[in-house]
Amino acid sequence: MTVAIVRFGGSNCDRDAERALAHLEIDAEIVWHEDGLPEDATGVVLPGGFSYGDYLRAGAMAARSPILEDVREAAADGVPVLGVCNGAQVGCESGLTEGAFTTNESARFQCEHVFLRVERDDTPWTAAYDEGDVIEVPIAHGEGRYEVDDDRLEELEVDDRILFRYCDADGELTDEANPNGSKNNVAGVVGERDTVAVLMPHPERATLPDVGSTDGQGVLHGFDVAGEI
Repeated sequence: MTVAIVRFGGSNCDRDAERALAHLEIDAEIVWHEDGLPEDATGVVLPGGFSYGDYLRAGAMAARSPILEDVREAAADGVPVLGVCNGAQVGCESGLTEGAFTTNESARFQCEHVFLRVERDDTPWTAAYDEGDVIEVPIAHGEGRYEVDDDRLEELEVDDRILFRYCDADGELTDEANPNGSKNNVAGVVGERDTVAVLMPHPERATLPDVGSTDGQGVLHGFDVAGEI
């Protein structure tokens, strides 16, 4: 099992993801986007950073890299794909998931720990938790506000495709607990398949015991369990 971590010019969380996966004994390798997706990749990470310097808008140019066609084909075949932060922006821009991530309500870059409420426990990315669990992970973004039109959001709600929401320590959804103004406190969603997910917070930065919270480990374990659910 080898998870491909796609590196673009401007990616800066690819090594974080590689080390976090290695800590969980999940084989992973960093792949330069121009080299294409390895045929034997058993998972894909679209990591955080500032691909193409966020030129035009965050994730827009990386989403048009030829490797994303490979990623979409792999996702359609059931290969687990996880987009984190800039990777979440790339995922939305490339059509892997619905919606878009845009400028924070504060119009400022924000780097802090937040609480997330687990909305489902029947996906690979949340199988390690129970529905309603609250986990603590960091954010680091300037364009993390999730937006989608109201009708589509209602469909996402009905289809149960909301993965995580920003909440307080008790699991309550409040404006104060929503760090960037995301619609309905949405922090992460799944695609048409539950094996495809994007989220703005960084689970890989809440995986290694030396850096504090290990609450993000369960998300990355999704690569282990994707074929079992």
